[in-house]
Amino acid sequence: MIQFGTSGWRAVLGEEFTFDNARRVVAAIARVARATGDVSRGILVASDTRFLNERFVDEAARVLVREGVKPLVADRDVPTPVVAFTIRKLGALGGINFTASHNPPEYNGIKFSTADGAPALPAVTKEIEKEIAKTTDGDASSAPAAEYTRIDPRAPYLQALEGLVAKKTLKDAALRVAVDPRYGTSRGYLDEFLKSAGVDVAALHVHRDPYFGGLSPQCDAPNLEELGKVVREGKRHLGLATDGDADRFGVLDPSGMYVNPNLCLMLLADHLLSKQKGTALGVARSVATTHGLDAVAGLHGVPVYTTPVGFKYIGELLLEGKIAMGGEESAGFTMVGHVPEKDGILADLLIAFIVAETGTPVPALIEKLFKRVGRFVPKRADAHLTPALAASLKKRLAEDPKELCGLKVESIDRMDGQKLLFEGRRWILFRPSGTEPVVRIYAESPDGRETDRLLNEAKKYVLE
Repeated sequence: MIQFGTSGWRAVLGEEFTFDNARRVVAAIARVARATGDVSRGILVASDTRFLNERFVDEAARVLVREGVKPLVADRDVPTPVVAFTIRKLGALGGINFTASHNPPEYNGIKFSTADGAPALPAVTKEIEKEIAKTTDGDASSAPAAEYTRIDPRAPYLQALEGLVAKKTLKDAALRVAVDPRYGTSRGYLDEFLKSAGVDVAALHVHRDPYFGGLSPQCDAPNLEELGKVVREGKRHLGLATDGDADRFGVLDPSGMYVNPNLCLMLLADHLLSKQKGTALGVARSVATTHGLDAVAGLHGVPVYTTPVGFKYIGELLLEGKIAMGGEESAGFTMVGHVPEKDGILADLLIAFIVAETGTPVPALIEKLFKRVGRFVPKRADAHLTPALAASLKKRLAEDPKELCGLKVESIDRMDGQKLLFEGRRWILFRPSGTEPVVRIYAESPDGRETDRLLNEAKKYVLE
């Protein structure tokens, strides 16, 4: 059964993710969209750099024509935030994006965004799932060749970024930056914006590779070792990366060390909130994201909104005009005046801007911020579950423990999983995956060694 998860439908290519199933999903999306809006506005069709995605895009466009909906087809692979931007720019009914984001290369997926550019909320994806269940073998068959409009979304998006990131500040600082788009969609976007701003850019992996260099498209520490070497050997101020569809960011400091995305979000929040004039927009974070954002928000006297995991919930708060910034621990970021979707390109550019504006490297910026709000050390680990452990975990997470890791539980938050809050800015979150036999464990404290202890004890609690 095809189901939409936290961010669309994802499956292994050639197993569940087939052309037949993709056509069923596209037909269902078309029928839901047709019932809610003017089909002449069209639906954007785009993809990341994964294997066969040109074919999937073409098949989707044909199905839309068959369903009586106008397809607006991107002329090459496109970053997910650019899909969101283009939907809004063109006034389209929505967007179908063939992407599995940071998942390994054997996966593909379909993400549907609504007319506001935001990831579809559960109410919409449930309607799509109902329509998928009604599809026939005819709906799964190939549609006839069709004429459709091709668009190049690059220039309008890059121009919009100029209103959010001042190129002159980047140029005046004479920044030296290394960039890694992970063989994905941000090539020609992140690197080109920096170059056009006069930044000295060393770029690697700027060609399409559906296998992502034999690694994964994720822009986390294990996958950025080569970028770190370029940063160190070139004595560069920063290393900047995005994942395969450019909705996540990765930052390396001048030593080539990976910077925890939570800490980057704290820097971004402090920067954006300090620029607010005459407003008191708040900050949104997922339940799994650092409470350092709460501390930064408190410093600036603005509210914090906590959401379940899934950027769609943060996007809704942006659309409602409640927040200046939204962030997720998995390197998701957006800001007021931009799209209600994660944008790794913009996050990277703003980190570069902060370094340029202050003349201060990222580690020193973090230490300065810690002196103002206190120290936060968030970390995450995954525990793999057998069927028996998964069943026992479900029961355990329904309990109300009074103590864990030698700490008294002060409160329990079940917004998304089970989050145990202790005194002194310490907490642990257990969040079972909806797609894998895994429980994700998050912990935070003011000390790295204590955070490690909390994670280790939490894993024992799950696996014993």
